[in-house]
Amino acid sequence: MPAFRQVGEKQLPNPVLCMAWSPKRDLIALANTTGELLLHRLASFQRVWSLPPSEYTGKEITALAWRPDGKILAFSLGDTKQVVLCGVEKAEILHVFPMQSPVTCMHWMEVMEESSALSSFYNSEDESKLFLPKLPILPKSYSTTSKIFSEEKSDEILNLLGEVRLNILVLGGDAGFVELYAYGMYKIATLGGVSGTCRSLSLSSDLKSLSVITEVRSADNNPEICYIQLDTGLLSDCLPEVTRMARKFTHISTLLQYLHLSLTCMCEAWEDILMQMDLRLTKFVQEKNTSTQVQDEFLELLLWGQSSPELQALLMNQLTVKGLKKLGQSIESSYSSIQKLVISHLQSGSEALLYHLSEVKGMSLWKQKFEPLGLDSAAIEGAITAVGSFSLKANELLQVIDKSMKNFKAFFRWLYVAMLRMCEEHVPPELNKMTQKDIAFVADFLSEHFSENEELFDRKGKYFNVERVGQYLKDEDEDLVSPPNTKGNQWLRFLQESTHLKESPLLFPSYPQKSLHFVKRMMENVIEHCLQNPAEVIGKSVKQAVFLPLYTVPESSENTPRLFELPSLWNDRKAKLHYVVFCMPEISPSKLYILRKGTDPNRHIPNSMTSIDLSHHLDNADDNGAAAQSHYVYSCLDARFYDDEMLTVVMQGSEEQNSWRVLAQLPLASSLNCETEFNWQPNLRLDQQTSAIPCQDLVLGNQWRELENMKAQFVAVNGIRKVACVLSANLRHLRVFEMDVEDEDDEGADSQNASADQGGLDATMTSQGQGEGSLGVEGEAEEQGRDEFLKPTEHLESEEAVELS
Repeated sequence: MPAFRQVGEKQLPNPVLCMAWSPKRDLIALANTTGELLLHRLASFQRVWSLPPSEYTGKEITALAWRPDGKILAFSLGDTKQVVLCGVEKAEILHVFPMQSPVTCMHWMEVMEESSALSSFYNSEDESKLFLPKLPILPKSYSTTSKIFSEEKSDEILNLLGEVRLNILVLGGDAGFVELYAYGMYKIATLGGVSGTCRSLSLSSDLKSLSVITEVRSADNNPEICYIQLDTGLLSDCLPEVTRMARKFTHISTLLQYLHLSLTCMCEAWEDILMQMDLRLTKFVQEKNTSTQVQDEFLELLLWGQSSPELQALLMNQLTVKGLKKLGQSIESSYSSIQKLVISHLQSGSEALLYHLSEVKGMSLWKQKFEPLGLDSAAIEGAITAVGSFSLKANELLQVIDKSMKNFKAFFRWLYVAMLRMCEEHVPPELNKMTQKDIAFVADFLSEHFSENEELFDRKGKYFNVERVGQYLKDEDEDLVSPPNTKGNQWLRFLQESTHLKESPLLFPSYPQKSLHFVKRMMENVIEHCLQNPAEVIGKSVKQAVFLPLYTVPESSENTPRLFELPSLWNDRKAKLHYVVFCMPEISPSKLYILRKGTDPNRHIPNSMTSIDLSHHLDNADDNGAAAQSHYVYSCLDARFYDDEMLTVVMQGSEEQNSWRVLAQLPLASSLNCETEFNWQPNLRLDQQTSAIPCQDLVLGNQWRELENMKAQFVAVNGIRKVACVLSANLRHLRVFEMDVEDEDDEGADSQNASADQGGLDATMTSQGQGEGSLGVEGEAEEQGRDEFLKPTEHLESEEAVELS
C-alpha cells in the first residue's frame, strides 16, 4: 500500500497562484489568476465558498495568510495596493487597508512567550465590558450603494479582535518594504534597511528576530537570493507593553470601522428618501417663471388659502395627495432611523473610543514602560479632543433632527390639508385643527428652507437646500449651507466672554460650520497620526543582524510563479530556530540545502549549514522473487516544512526517469546530525563554496509515493492537520493527501471529537447554501461546487479537536 492516502483531486479552470492551509481546520484557500479567492474542504475537495474579484478591492491577488486561529484570511492585491481581511465563516470582507507599495509576501504568526505580566493582562483585558455597553448591531443597508458592507456587520467587525494573545501579520514588498501589523489591524512597526524585493518572511514566535528572503540585484545586474535576519529585540523585551498597546489600538481601529459603517447607514437612510423632497422642490424653484419668491407663495397659501397656478400644478400633478402622504411618512421614518443610529451607534462608539484612548493616555504617562515604544501623551490628548468634537457634532445633529422633525411634521400636515381642500375632498376633523404653535412651526420651516440666500445663489445657482439634516451627512469640505443658529445660546456667550475658558484645552471645539463627515475625517486623521508614532519608533529599533547571499537566480526560474518558488522559511518554536530550505539547481541539482539560525541573533548554532543528497537506492522484487537494486537520482522541485522534524518534498527523477514525480517526507534529525562544521566565507556567496557544505544521504523509508499521471511541481502542507496539497506545473491540477494514515486507528477518539467540531463549521456553511450565489459567481463550475457544498458533510477521519467559538 503506498504511503499517504489521496482524498481528493481536481482540475481547475484557472491557474492557481497561491495556496495555504488553515492552521486550525481542514480547509485550504486558493487564489487564481482571475483574482478569485476559493475555499475548499479536504473531504473530496469540496468547495465551501468563493469570493470573486471586485473593483473595490482588486483583481490581482499576490499573497495569502491565515490568522493563527483560522477565523480570518488575509490576502494582498497588487493592482490596488491593498490588504484585505476576510471572514472565513461567511466570505465577508471585514477590513481593507491601503499599502504604499504592492505586497509580495505575508506571514501571520502568534506569540507563544508567556510571562506573569501577560497572564494578568489576559485575565483583565475584558474589563471594558464592565464599563461600556455592548455595541448595538448595525442594521441592514438601505441600498446597494455600499458594495461590501451590506449585512449586519458589528459582530463580524468585533471578531477582528480575535484572541487576546498577540498575533502579528508581517507584510513584505518591493524596495525593502516590510511592515508589521498587530492582530492584522494596527501597524506596529515599519522596518527599514532591508535591501531588494521580499520573497518570503518568518517572524519568530518569541519576537526576537525576523527572517527575510530577498531578491537583490548584484553588481553585474544578476538577481541574487539573500537571507537577512533582523533583530526585533525591542518587541521581545517589551512584550507585555507591546501586547497591551497593540490590543488597545486594535480596539480603537475596530471602533473607527464601526463608526464608519454607522455613518454609511445614516447616509443611505437620508439619500434614499430625503433627496426626493430636495429634488422635487428644487425642480419647482428652477422652473418657476414668476418673480414671486417660493416662500411668499407658500405663505400666501398658509395665510389666505390661495396658491399660484405654478404651486398648484406642483402640488397636484407632481406630488399628489397620496404621494405627499407617503413622502411625509417616509421622511418621518427616515429621520427616526437616523436619530436612532446617532443615539445608539455613534454615541456608543464615541464613548468606547474615549474610554480606550483615555486608557492609552494613562499608559503613555507611564514613561518607564511605554516611552521606548513611542507612545506620545500629547498626540493621544489630541486624539481624545478630536473624538470629543465628533461627539459634540453628533449631538448637534440630534438637535437639528429634533427641530426638523417638528417642522416637517407640521409642514406636511398643513400641506396635506391644503391639497385636500384644493381637490375639494373631505378633511378629517383631527387634521383640520391647527394651533398657533403648529402655524409657527410651518412658518419657521418656510423661513428656514425657502428664504433667499445670496451665498447659496452665488455658489450653486438656483438651488435651495430644502432639508437640513442632509448637509451634515454630505462628504464635502465646504461649510454647512445652513449652520445652526447659536445667537441666543447663553453657554456660548459665557464662553466667549470668559478669558480663562475661551481657549481652555478642557473644552472640546465644536466646529459649528462643518459637517459630521468632515469632523469624522478630521478625527480619523488625528487618531491615525497618533497610531503612527509607535510604528516609526519600533521600526527604527530594528537592525540587520545577519546578511547572507545564497545564490543567483537561474534563468530557467524567471517564468516560475514566485509565490511558490523556494526558498522556504520555518520557525521552530521549541528549539527557537529559523530554518531556510532551498535548492541551487545550476550548481548541484540533486542536493537540498538547509540553513539554521537561532531566533536570538547572538546565539551560535553549531552545524548551521547542511545539505541532503537526493540520490536513493530502491530495493525492488522481480517476478522470480530475486532482489534487484535500482539507483535513482532526484532533483527537488519544491520543499515545505511539515513540522519541526519533517520536510515534505516534491522530487523529479533524473533524465532516465524524467516522468517520475515523487511526494516524500524527509526526517530532519538524520540530516542535521552531521558533526562536520561549515565555515562560511563572508566574502563569497554560498553557491561559490558548496563543496565545503556537509552532505547527508537521503533517508526515505516508506514515507514516499509516486505521483502517477501528474506533472507535480509544488506542494502546500500542514503538519498540525496532517494534510498536503500537490499542484501541477500548469497550476491547474491539484491532488490532496492525508499524510499520516498509518496512525488513523490510534487517533479514533480525536477524530470523532474533531468531526463534531468540524460539523459546527459545516452546519454554518451549509445553512448559507444560498449565500454563495449572492456573491455573484457564475458558471457551471460554481453550480457544481454549490451542489457538492449542500450535500451532507463527510467528517474527516484525521481531524483533531478544534474548538470553534
